[in-house]
Amino acid sequence: MEKEILVTEDGYNELVNELEIRKGKTRREISARIKVALAEGDLSENAEYSESKEEQNKNESRIIVLEHTLKHVKVVKHNEKNKDTIQIGSKVKIMDIEFDEIVDYMIVGATEADPVAGKISNLSPLGSQLLGKKKGENVDVTSPGGIVKYKIVEVN
Repeated sequence: MEKEILVTEDGYNELVNELEIRKGKTRREISARIKVALAEGDLSENAEYSESKEEQNKNESRIIVLEHTLKHVKVVKHNEKNKDTIQIGSKVKIMDIEFDEIVDYMIVGATEADPVAGKISNLSPLGSQLLGKKKGENVDVTSPGGIVKYKIVEVN
């Protein structure tokens, strides 16, 4: 049996929307560029044709990945009854104890993780340590530079 792919409701909607766009609008746009390039004649020296075919291959590959992901996805709903405990979908404020710096994160499934946007995977070292914890608790996370200590300031 294939492993379930955990995503939040927002993550699921993003995957569905991306798939619809890639199967519709993106395919049509690439197809139109290929037709224009074909009309120009000699394909051996036609950079536009080569680039469009490469983009078409990348788009079709991404469609396959999205379809596979959606086939095995499990939407994890944030449990409002237990919202003071960190779970997938929780928004947390944590303080790096050493640097006295507060950082905001949302715990998400691995496929929707985007650290730059403040979304960390439930499978990441920090995300996995935060799961099940509550406001006021401390967590120690092993990083390449050693152990980093955090205090949970807020859970939503």
